[in-house]
Amino acid sequence: MSILRRWFDGDVGHSFLNSPTAIVAAVIAFICVFGALFAPWVAPHNPFDLATLELSNARLPPAWSEGGATNFLLGTDDQGRDILSAIMYGARISLAVGLASVVLSVLIGVSFGLLAGFLGGWVDGVLMRLCDVMLSFPSILVALLIAGVGRAMFPNAHEGLAFGVLILSITLTGWVQYARTVRGSTLVERNKEYVQAARVTGVAPLRIMRSHVLPNVMGPVLVLATIQVATAIITEATLSFLGVGAPPTSPSLGTLIRVGNDYLFSGEWWITIFPGAMLVLIALSVNLLGDWLRDALNPRLR
Repeated sequence: MSILRRWFDGDVGHSFLNSPTAIVAAVIAFICVFGALFAPWVAPHNPFDLATLELSNARLPPAWSEGGATNFLLGTDDQGRDILSAIMYGARISLAVGLASVVLSVLIGVSFGLLAGFLGGWVDGVLMRLCDVMLSFPSILVALLIAGVGRAMFPNAHEGLAFGVLILSITLTGWVQYARTVRGSTLVERNKEYVQAARVTGVAPLRIMRSHVLPNVMGPVLVLATIQVATAIITEATLSFLGVGAPPTSPSLGTLIRVGNDYLFSGEWWITIFPGAMLVLIALSVNLLGDWLRDALNPRLR
């Protein structure tokens, strides 16, 4: 409790409490994440339990519409799965893939950025040219290529391997921004007096980067990572919508939107609209929190 109290008493906590947009975004993000994490306990149905599915319940409209059923609040899809429950379970997959890919991107990007900015020379040249090559290709096309090749090489792969390929495809296109951001901050920090003092006293370069430079360059990384979570979730949804993302046995929000898209113009609009609305709410709330965090950590923007 003392840590939470100190946070609210600090500048960041004060900025949060005085920002209605950040508070609303945090509440929406909390509801979405809570529903996704605790889906097995809060979801009214298990949409992936085949024993409980009945085709007679397929394509039922929302409960408030004519022909709807009270036990299916947002209606059902073409297989009789409860849309609300499917959204909760699908959001778990989208959030897990998005967070895992961002964590890996941060680890790779921060490591490369520190090495490039602190060591300089040919190391900096090689790593930055690699970044330039990655930036020359549209990120979604690179992710689509990696995911497609992975699925072609392992057509009968276990779900864990399929998700690993998906996370890797998003990571390979996401680490570049962290590397360039950290490199720029490291170039500034490495010439400051505290780094020069550590060098004079004989501190190893690796320890200087880890203990001295890294804590001072993580501010922009945290802001970028917050915003990139939404981008990673949308990228995962795009790949799943195109059929090379999450496996059909564990559909994410993108898979649910793709399935519902086939019925959008036949009157069953709820099958794709509600998963799409969930994706928009998650991405929008995370982006708004990222914008607030950027302003809160930058005194010039207060």
